[in-house]
Amino acid sequence: MKFINNLNFGRLKDGLSKTRKKLVQSINETFSGKAVIDDNTFDDLEEVLITSDIGYELVDNIIEKVRIKLKDEKDRSSNNILKILKDELSSVLLLKNNQSESVENYKKNIKPYVILVVGVNGVGKTTTIGKLAYNYKQGGAQVIVGAADTFRAAASEQLDIWADRAGVRIIQKEHGSDPSAVAFDAVKAAVNDNYDVVLIDTAGRLHSKANLMNELAKIKRAIEKVLPDAPNEILLILDGTVGQNAIIQAQEFSKITNVTGLVITKLDGTAKGGAVFQICSKLSIPVKYIGVGEKIDDLQVFNAELFISALFGNEQENE
Repeated sequence: MKFINNLNFGRLKDGLSKTRKKLVQSINETFSGKAVIDDNTFDDLEEVLITSDIGYELVDNIIEKVRIKLKDEKDRSSNNILKILKDELSSVLLLKNNQSESVENYKKNIKPYVILVVGVNGVGKTTTIGKLAYNYKQGGAQVIVGAADTFRAAASEQLDIWADRAGVRIIQKEHGSDPSAVAFDAVKAAVNDNYDVVLIDTAGRLHSKANLMNELAKIKRAIEKVLPDAPNEILLILDGTVGQNAIIQAQEFSKITNVTGLVITKLDGTAKGGAVFQICSKLSIPVKYIGVGEKIDDLQVFNAELFISALFGNEQENE
């Protein structure tokens, strides 16, 4: 019983195709046929990286490292430059996402394992919860979902649809109910009925940061009344298409709650998947999952090495 390690290299590669076309093909075009690699060439490379949403500060750092390495390189072909760039980008991801850690998202001796899901409206929070629920269930877990975003009328209905797709139980109340009461009921039901995993949705937007902080604190206190050590994990959902705004969202949520992991969504719908590098370089929070499609099984455990391979188009079979 665990979260299925549903790494699918082909699907990952397909999901990153827009970013790969933007990044890798543009870099090849930048260096192809150049007899001399000069400042203008590096300016072109900088533009490619920045327009892929890798971020100004990180791009400056990477460009400088590529310049230094090329000074001692006899091979200045586009393939070799691409390899050097790939190595630099790999180091950014691997530094913050150690793949030696288990992909399991909960310990077998913690039952139920309570996951609080946070994030602003529109980032794919509801669909991510549905996909997480589905994957845990596929791993043999009994899953219950708490619809604690009671401020948005459509939130509960949307989550109900995804819970039905995933084949899991949902706890919900009428629009405008106390979110902490929903969280309490979901955790209480999980304890009483021997569930393995609890996924709790939260409001994505309140009137102020203070209101959001107070609401999350209330939800946490309600959960602790049932399980003093819960929630066991707080996942922040970030939209991979918004670049710097995702960084700001993560920084703001980190001020008001202890975010333990990130989920980056919508990478299949953008040519700016380079935001993953920017997010990893700026934040000390590990990326746990990425969304590479709209299907219920398109949420994948994040593996930095496979992400790089898929982005740079390596032909590699999924193990």
